[in-house]
Amino acid sequence: MALAPKLQARQGAQLAMTPQLQQAIKLLQLSNIELSAFVEEQLEKNPLLERGTGDENRRGEAVDAVSDTPNSGADTVTSGEAMSDMDTPDHALAPESTAADVGGSVDWSRNDSNGSFSGSGDYDPMANSAADITLSEHIQSQLPHLKFSDRDRLVADYLAGHVDDAGYMRLSVSEASENLGVGEARISSILLQLQTLEPTGLFATSLPECLGLQLREMGALDSSMQTLLDNLPLLAKHDLSKLSKLCDVNMDELKLMIEALRKLSPKPGQAYGGTMAGAVEPDVYIRQTPNGGWSVELNADTLPRVLVNKRYYNEIKKAGGDDDAARSFISECHADANWLVKSLDQRARTILKVSSEIVKQQDGFFAFGIDHLRPLKLRDVADAIEMHESTVSRVTSGKYMHTPRGLFELKFFFTAAIPSLDGGEGYSSESVRHKIKILISEETATTIVSDDKMVQLLRHQGIDIARRTVAKYRESMSIPSSVERRRIFKHGH
Repeated sequence: MALAPKLQARQGAQLAMTPQLQQAIKLLQLSNIELSAFVEEQLEKNPLLERGTGDENRRGEAVDAVSDTPNSGADTVTSGEAMSDMDTPDHALAPESTAADVGGSVDWSRNDSNGSFSGSGDYDPMANSAADITLSEHIQSQLPHLKFSDRDRLVADYLAGHVDDAGYMRLSVSEASENLGVGEARISSILLQLQTLEPTGLFATSLPECLGLQLREMGALDSSMQTLLDNLPLLAKHDLSKLSKLCDVNMDELKLMIEALRKLSPKPGQAYGGTMAGAVEPDVYIRQTPNGGWSVELNADTLPRVLVNKRYYNEIKKAGGDDDAARSFISECHADANWLVKSLDQRARTILKVSSEIVKQQDGFFAFGIDHLRPLKLRDVADAIEMHESTVSRVTSGKYMHTPRGLFELKFFFTAAIPSLDGGEGYSSESVRHKIKILISEETATTIVSDDKMVQLLRHQGIDIARRTVAKYRESMSIPSSVERRRIFKHGH
């Protein structure tokens, strides 16, 4: 059979990733800090772009109000002002709002007069800095080594988000308890585990506690040293005589104790770069409405105000005359400016839409606390709002929601689920752990439950779970195997 060249037509469809589409996708995944930097860059490059001031809205210039339809779990959804393609100028504006004030810090300093301490602020955090990673990254890299349940890991992540640059916990146990809807004892237990992370002193709630953690690790925290830590204000006043009596040590011993304090790190977090919770501004505000629902509102302070100056565009276009290169350049600038405005608008609307659906799906958390988080996947939200899963993934990364329970990254609200045998709603992994813990707590010397038996018992409760998952959950709760538990029952250790 002879071979010969042949033409053949085929019909197909594919998505062309134009530069404009790539830009829209890029904007979607940027955090509000990254977005601000990107817009600043565009303002410098494009002569047709101008910074908005917000006065355009009050002057009634080309601004339309937009509201999404209220839905269950999000009674009022306000997206702010949208962009319009009317004459001078075009806008990318945001509603007026107030950003949350988060943060605080502890100062620690010293001088050389007999080991006394002052408030002069001469501590040099960069003296021992050897890390290029941020404190947040350093903490997150260590969290997997702590044995937390899925639900307690969410609490740990939340607490980690409230550590300042110095390494201090800027949220009290009572505040965290109220925000998350869990007991103070549980918060304290999780905080104790977090205080085992390196460098020692992280997650301390005060300067004495920070120093005490370091001294305890060194085996140097006795009653005299604890008394010294409890009376640091006296040390700042150089009242060594009174400290000597309180600590029940002589002056030479006291000076040795003070010298030991000098070798400690009062701000353990400042050996790392970057910023922590104090720099995070929410992208969205969630507020409870009088009728028990929730309002979802974009934070105007994180949405750049950008204008397209069409009058200037028309003047330049006319002045260009027959200069094709000049006309082409200004036309390209005009197209890029319009596309940026529309992309910023689309980004804001998408964040609002995703946030509203999250509030709807996780209404139980906002009402009752972390133990009422539902199993939720990116696909669940994507299907509900008719968007692609990858879009939801981009939106939830690096975006934050300020709620009556505190500040949370949108990713926080997505939790794993164990499927139900009857095809109904799945079980959260935390609830399954709780069931495993109950079954084991009811054991006797003659009724030890193996992991295989555990699978059967859970299946009888309608939970479709594999043996390896049971073993994984059991180990995460530091529960020994059935063989070890049987030995403990038999020998008592």
